[in-house]
Amino acid sequence: MRRGLAEGAGGPMLCPEYCMHSHTETSFNAADPLQARASNTDAADSPQRTTPLTIRSLAKMMRSGQRIACLTCYDATTARWLERAGMELLLVGDTAGEMVLGFPSTVHTPLDFLITLTAGVKRGAPSTLVMADMPFLSYQADDAEGVRNAGRFMTEGMADLVKVEADRSFAPLVARMSRAGIPVVAHIGSRPQLSKQQGGYSAAGKSCADALALLDDARALVDAGAQLQLVEATPAEVAEQLVRESPVPVIGCGAGPACHGQVIVLQDLLGLTAWQPAFALPAIDFGPQLLAAARGWMHRVRANDLGPHPYTMSDAQRIAFAAAAEARTTRPAGSGGTT
Repeated sequence: MRRGLAEGAGGPMLCPEYCMHSHTETSFNAADPLQARASNTDAADSPQRTTPLTIRSLAKMMRSGQRIACLTCYDATTARWLERAGMELLLVGDTAGEMVLGFPSTVHTPLDFLITLTAGVKRGAPSTLVMADMPFLSYQADDAEGVRNAGRFMTEGMADLVKVEADRSFAPLVARMSRAGIPVVAHIGSRPQLSKQQGGYSAAGKSCADALALLDDARALVDAGAQLQLVEATPAEVAEQLVRESPVPVIGCGAGPACHGQVIVLQDLLGLTAWQPAFALPAIDFGPQLLAAARGWMHRVRANDLGPHPYTMSDAQRIAFAAAAEARTTRPAGSGGTT
């Protein structure tokens, strides 16, 4: 998945709270400031999830007409916040290469890096469906290698679903993955991993012939076993027809309102990127808030205004240390340690 129809400038990975202490527990803990703050924010709208979501959950949402919300995510801390918000689906996209590593496009995103990030997101959001994203050349060269790499996302990365950019020519690979027990998401329409070959990013399905080819791609991939579809950058009427024909949930990325769900890049939503596509306008302008927080910390450091120090000695240890420090201060230089 990309950020739109231009090479977008990457923003920093969201890390809402830096903390040296562990917050890896999955049950609610009132002493955890992240959980306490989340429980006081729209608690009625986002109840704590009691059972993990599954692919069946998405199918049920599709049948009931409930829209599926998805955002990209690249770290455990952000994943915890998004799960507490009630997000159903998180995509650890190859956009991590842009957002986290600062590459100019997604084709540079390393496989092992994405597997590691996917595992971190799943640890942060254990009750949320996590979709892995197979990066460039992790499955295109050889079907057997593609199945093995997809399996790594399931085992090492703990992914619930694995996404591949594909057309009907990848149906045999999707079938092999499905036979191996890998839940496949077929990414159709605009395919960013082909941007170099196509001379840049472009929308898909803008002519009648291209739109019908896209629909044929979708049908072939679902027939091969794909359990979810992600359609990117298509005219709305093409996505509408795709939804009418699809027996599985369709997630849109710049594909119009007919899709069963929508996904955008989180950094776009937070206003952290220099440019956002029209379908992913910021909900907040978090960049200035981040600047203010950073500058506030710089001011506190320079003013030595660090607040109460939390680590102390007992009175007995303080007296002993003071005596030892005094002895070190009065000992002549080069006299060595005590004997």
